[in-house]
Amino acid sequence: MAENLKGCNVCCKSSWNQLQDLCRLAKLSCPALGVSKRNLYDFEVEYLCDYKKIREQEYYLVKWRGYPDSESTWEPRQNLKCVRILKQFHKDLERELLRRHHRSKPPRHLDPSLANYLVQKAKQRRALRRWEQELNAKRSHLGRITVENEVDLDGPPRAFVYINEYRVGEGITLNQVAVGCECQDCLWAPAGGCCPGASLHKFAYNDQGQVRLRAGLPIYECNSRCRCGYDCPNRVVQKGIRYDLCIFRTDDGRGWGVRTLEKIRKNSFVMEYVGEIITSEEAERRGQIYDRQGATYLFDLDYVEDVYTVDAAYYGNISHFVNHSCDPNLQVYNVFIDNLDERLPRIAFFATRTIRAGEELTFDYNMQVDPVDMESTRMDSNFGLAGLPGSPKKRGCTYEKWTLLCHWKRSGCSWPPDQ
Repeated sequence: MAENLKGCNVCCKSSWNQLQDLCRLAKLSCPALGVSKRNLYDFEVEYLCDYKKIREQEYYLVKWRGYPDSESTWEPRQNLKCVRILKQFHKDLERELLRRHHRSKPPRHLDPSLANYLVQKAKQRRALRRWEQELNAKRSHLGRITVENEVDLDGPPRAFVYINEYRVGEGITLNQVAVGCECQDCLWAPAGGCCPGASLHKFAYNDQGQVRLRAGLPIYECNSRCRCGYDCPNRVVQKGIRYDLCIFRTDDGRGWGVRTLEKIRKNSFVMEYVGEIITSEEAERRGQIYDRQGATYLFDLDYVEDVYTVDAAYYGNISHFVNHSCDPNLQVYNVFIDNLDERLPRIAFFATRTIRAGEELTFDYNMQVDPVDMESTRMDSNFGLAGLPGSPKKRGCTYEKWTLLCHWKRSGCSWPPDQ
């Protein structure tokens, strides 16, 4: 399907920028697109391809947005107004020169391999920026997502779909809760113990929204049937990610990781582990495939019995990229909101300590909970001497195989890891 714009045929799905480029290529003014005779011949730098210095004059080979590579031209620096692109070009150039053990000062001419690297880096940066925009367009939570890779030329994952809540697999049903609380004030005047009390459990949060239960105890939040509103202090996990987070490429071979761009207080909710809910039988089948591929994202929902598993390999949120650590700063909790089936808890990560801005977020893929001196609840009967069987954890062989030995050595963990 196409639309005729003053004799210029364009695809109806073209972006605003693409339409502007088409107007300039056809030398057509279009007030609706902001293209006039005054700016008809204004061109935008897509990225810089090469660099040279002739008699103290710097020149850059410019790839123009909307034009093929064959139309790239050498331009003196004074002709370029793209300050951000220029700074990034020289930053990438200096970093690559240091990596190649050359002086950081740019040479008068770049060798072909170096120029090619800078082009690939510019293309990668554009691809990551597009992916970042896609992630933020799909997220339903307050916290923004940024993407960085200053380590290698890897781009966005090829097979990953961002989702905000569980995707239910074939043959699985999430039953919606039938009743809710009638509290006037769920924290200070809970009626019948509010939603946690209705399930014979304790209220999970303080007035700052920080979890006050020991790890291993379930969290019951208010649900869609409750009388309380959005600002209820017992609605924390369901509000989603509140912090700005960054997906970044690690420099020690662990692939992608996640770091916080804001300070996170101890015991604060950080994110959920989201993916596709599948049966344990299907998880076994997929697990064999993932093991051969060298990575897996299966997380057993073994709170009361091992019936279901969350698979975040293809469908997931930012937790898909969180790495393992033997000294993690995130703790796993089972959470129940609109579905009270104890075989299908939501998996929430809370901060075990204050986490500084810029610090990587990690959790223990085989996390165990110390049952000693645990608060008394009806789940006490599930505590075992080797740990809490009801503590959700990544499936046995979920230590990323492409990082196995070197990663565990870096993290200071003993090898092999305890299963």
